[in-house]
Amino acid sequence: MLRFLLAVGVGSFFGGALRYLISNALKTDAGHFPLPTLLVNLVGCLLIGFVYGLVIKHTTIPRELVLLLTTGFCGGFTTFSTFANEGLLLIEHHNYWLLFAYILLSIVGGLILVASGYQLARLF
Repeated sequence: MLRFLLAVGVGSFFGGALRYLISNALKTDAGHFPLPTLLVNLVGCLLIGFVYGLVIKHTTIPRELVLLLTTGFCGGFTTFSTFANEGLLLIEHHNYWLLFAYILLSIVGGLILVASGYQLARLF
């Protein structure tokens, strides 16, 4: 159990740190389109789909590695709470079309990229 917890913690550290760096590099003002969060969430969707696709194809991948990459890294890298908060900020700034685009791109794009990652993993 401790190995699994450490794997998740290490992955979370690196995922969260990378999200922080990307968010700072692509900083946007409140009420504007939240591109940094959209990008990290979509990349995280592609990555988690890819990892789970590999896990299904290669059943010998250690559970610690899977937890490090999925629950840890992807969990720390992606962020639903920031997505929701930035959506609220778009509402407060009356940017309803941006809100609609943000929700659509996040949810539909996320599902497409998880499926794409899963299919991409089948090539390996």
